Amino acid sequence: MRHSPRSIAQTCRHLLGLSASLLVMGPLAAPAAAAPPAQALDPTPPNQVVRLVFIHHSTGENWLMDEYGGLGLALAENNYFVSDTNYGWGPDAIGDRTDIPNWLEWFRSENTDEFIQALLREGEQHAAYSRPLPDPGGENEIVVFKSCFPNSELGGSPDDPATPGTDLTVGNARYVYNEILQYFATRPDRLFVVITAPPVSNPEYAANARAFNNWLVNDWLDENNYPFANVAVFDFYNILTGPDNHHRFDGQGIEHVYQGGRDTSYYPSSPGDDHPSPEGSRRATEEFLPLLNVFYNRWRSGAPVTAPDLTQAPTAAEAVAPDSAASSTAAGLIDNFDSGAPPDSEGWTAYWGEVPDTRITCAPAGDLSRSGSSALRVEFGVPSGSWSTCVLSFWEAQDWSTSPGVLIPLRADRAGVPYAVLLYAGAPESPESYISYQDTPTDSVDGWAMVEIPWETFRRVDWEADAGTPFARPDQVVGFGFGFDGLDAGPNTGTLWVDDLSLIGNAAAEAQPEAEGESGGLPCPSAPALAALLPALVVLRRRRV
Repeated sequence: MRHSPRSIAQTCRHLLGLSASLLVMGPLAAPAAAAPPAQALDPTPPNQVVRLVFIHHSTGENWLMDEYGGLGLALAENNYFVSDTNYGWGPDAIGDRTDIPNWLEWFRSENTDEFIQALLREGEQHAAYSRPLPDPGGENEIVVFKSCFPNSELGGSPDDPATPGTDLTVGNARYVYNEILQYFATRPDRLFVVITAPPVSNPEYAANARAFNNWLVNDWLDENNYPFANVAVFDFYNILTGPDNHHRFDGQGIEHVYQGGRDTSYYPSSPGDDHPSPEGSRRATEEFLPLLNVFYNRWRSGAPVTAPDLTQAPTAAEAVAPDSAASSTAAGLIDNFDSGAPPDSEGWTAYWGEVPDTRITCAPAGDLSRSGSSALRVEFGVPSGSWSTCVLSFWEAQDWSTSPGVLIPLRADRAGVPYAVLLYAGAPESPESYISYQDTPTDSVDGWAMVEIPWETFRRVDWEADAGTPFARPDQVVGFGFGFDGLDAGPNTGTLWVDDLSLIGNAAAEAQPEAEGESGGLPCPSAPALAALLPALVVLRRRRV
């Protein structure tokens, strides 16, 4: 064993009981109750290099420059490897369009998957700033985006409600941000940071700009009952309206203060030019970095931005796909990853160990799918002695007894990657954990391998009573997942895609897509190459999905 299952069990049994008890509370009350407890805000930089991409135009370019706003160097000093977009960037030159209405094209259009795939893979510079850190590889984990100062000239009135439309008005701007929040809810594996548009000197629309940006900072997430920690706002506008106006971490909490009536640019580059000056840009850098660290650490730890009452209104994720009945296992389909979270479930959740450099993301993504628009994408890097899991937890027990096992249409970036399939079953207040060890098959690299895992291959984990006993409770399943452990020789890294996750006997899932024309194959179960994994219902270093 690469880590002690006994010590893990001792650490987690109390938490496991707590998590399991939440399953009894029902699908409405349970999500709110399952949110991790509030915790102290942490302004320390990440302990490893994190990839970040910044969507901007000229104001952002100035802000990044070493001799202007110094943001690029400050980010590097805080362990962020920065790339950026600018005019002319990306598919269909989407980088040209960064006004508030354009965010619908970026995050809520038929081209969103293409744009985001390019954005997350971007590793180049499109502005002049120093990048002293080496590229750590992988995708960008943080997306920072901002509109330029003309977007502070919002028409309408300060109290206008969200109104469908794409004009530069308070109502349309609120509508746009409510809409894109629905996309962010589908990507809890990435942190999205909104930078408010800088102020202008013209006072005509100043009250509207102030009202809209205050709404973004204080009310946007609450009004949408947004339950995840992957969205944050930095009020660039507020800082640039006066030397006593702040948005910062003050050592104890997040401070957002401003003087009434100071709603126009205090730091223009020159009369008639509302690009923020070097002084204003440096002030923003000074206040942004500790706050970004707070946002990042809060997201990585899984703590909610707010504690919304989910019994009163649907979440943004539910609003994207209000009817997810198509995912019901009554027809043998567990999750097709196109219709929102399966009924009675919490959705897919990532967990990982405390060893530095342990990472995992798991969420539906559109970069590769067998059918429909999305598949579950699991990207992991697990050093020796650590672990990670990606788990679907159900609020009520599922009856899978009509099938002899589970069918996993699988793609992998390489063959022979060790992983484990996990089952949790029995009484919700004290579920039992079962595991089946696997390796990614050869035919999963160039096509979709149809991996069938019969129930009899699952065994009770060795840190629980009756270790090694066969799985015999397919009528009482309360969780399903994938696990990854570090290897004795070094880290276990890779990317898996799963689509049309089903029970064996689901004809639709077993049929090969005509466009693929790929043959299936059954993998040979490997020897236990992975160490015993932490029960996936335990809330440790948890990211909500």
